[in-house]
Amino acid sequence: MKTDIEIAQSAVMKPIGEIAAKLQIPEDDLEYYGKYKAKLGDDVWNTVKTRPDGKLILVTAINPTPAGEGKTTTTVGLGQAMAKIGKNAIIALREPSMGPVMGVKGGAAGGGYAQVVPMEDINLHFTGDMHAITAANNLLSAAIDNHIHQGNTLGLDPRRITWKRCLDMNDRALRQVVVGLGGKTNGFPREDGFMITVASEIMAILCLADNMEDLKLRLGRIVIGYNYDNQPVTAKQLQVDGAMALLLKDALKPNLVQTLENTPCLMHGGPFANIAHGCNSIQATRLGLKLADYCITEAGFGSDLGAEKFFDIKCRFGGLKPSLVVLVATIRALKYNGGVPKAELGTENLAALQKGIVNLGAHIENMQKYGLPVVVALNRFATDTDAELAFAENYCKEKNVPVSLCEVFSKGGDGGTDLARKVTEMIETNDGSQRFAPIYDAQLPIKEKIAAIAEKIYGASGVVYTGKAEKEIAQLTQLGFDTIPVCMAKTQYSLSDDPKLLGRPSDFSITVREVRVSAGAGFVVALTGDVMTMPGLPKEPAANRMDIDANGKITGLF
Repeated sequence: MKTDIEIAQSAVMKPIGEIAAKLQIPEDDLEYYGKYKAKLGDDVWNTVKTRPDGKLILVTAINPTPAGEGKTTTTVGLGQAMAKIGKNAIIALREPSMGPVMGVKGGAAGGGYAQVVPMEDINLHFTGDMHAITAANNLLSAAIDNHIHQGNTLGLDPRRITWKRCLDMNDRALRQVVVGLGGKTNGFPREDGFMITVASEIMAILCLADNMEDLKLRLGRIVIGYNYDNQPVTAKQLQVDGAMALLLKDALKPNLVQTLENTPCLMHGGPFANIAHGCNSIQATRLGLKLADYCITEAGFGSDLGAEKFFDIKCRFGGLKPSLVVLVATIRALKYNGGVPKAELGTENLAALQKGIVNLGAHIENMQKYGLPVVVALNRFATDTDAELAFAENYCKEKNVPVSLCEVFSKGGDGGTDLARKVTEMIETNDGSQRFAPIYDAQLPIKEKIAAIAEKIYGASGVVYTGKAEKEIAQLTQLGFDTIPVCMAKTQYSLSDDPKLLGRPSDFSITVREVRVSAGAGFVVALTGDVMTMPGLPKEPAANRMDIDANGKITGLF
């Protein structure tokens, strides 16, 4: 089989205007970024906003493993399969971050014969949204240090500045830095740091903003630190919220691209789910619901992170009512959860599968707690044996959950028609949109919201707080930030906050080491474990294998 990039480069793409025409979007409403990419602005929304909403489908997964699960691939393949069975569907994805593309994780445009194209553009600079977010973030950083240098009339305490600079690249050397060195003309020395762009609050704000007016209000509410009187200082007080908004004026518009089979895809925003809320923009999802009968979207990592935040943060803010969850798993990943090393996953091992499949069970039960029906998509590998597949199918049957053997990676839409039929049939007979509800009331105290997530979704027996976290919760409560949702920063590899606890751990506690407010985004962030907001490159970065020839042909990009 060809590599992902070879498949993508051999694809016959249609001009993006033709894809838009299928969605009844006039060509005059498109803002072209070359031949195969376009942004959709307010004119498109104003044209379609009175249309009835389609059905919202969330694709999520078990906890990720080195074996790979294929959540984005399944999302793309399901979109292609819907067209195969005559359904009008659109997919809505996040944009890839260039740091992981150059590092170890890879891109986020699907794989095999279920990809979004042009894959090279999408995984690199795309339409410049990441750069705009980086620029807006760092404008605020520059304004902070300039304000201190120019007299500090707001009384900012340099020791309590919480805002960090950002970069869309994995660079561990920038996690903790000292700025302002070199004498009086370079400002006041202070400790600072960088996070990856997708961890910036501005990314979260972009994805949760309703429109430009809402974007400006949210940017202005960003708390950048505290003054000597222990009061928060905001971006609006630094008078740069308007300039930040204008840097984001084009990034705010959703991007339209296509799959390998020329079905439509909205791709917009890209917060990580282990350190942010892990969902594409509300604007793109709302637009997708107006443009098609089915809008299929995904949320980052496993359902304990991405799906929980999709339901408890994005759906709450956006007034969204999902109809169904597609839960992605593989035999290989389930055996890994049962203790099988990566090198041995191709060998039949029913004992390990039985031990590890409880991870799938936990995710099924968690999604049902939101009142939603679940369909399991079991991505099939050539090494899966009939006995292993039968065991997994029987396990799902015992839980009264439909399961579909999915082969979209190797067969494209044709490999997902069974999944597409089961999804549409389930929605017709058991649409969960009227039952859907978040698992906690946002008005609850911060600790009660954290406990609800830890106990109901992670399966924890309790929550432990460091002294630092206790003080931060007390201060945020005093400042009135206690009645907004909670965004948990946690390892993606386990239901617990310990990446080594696989399967379905029990009798464990979640340790919250730090709590901070993202006032512009509208949530409190609780950091657990050792989650890094600036990843590092591996020993052999993916970038080492990439190249471009004299004719502009890219190689090594998957």
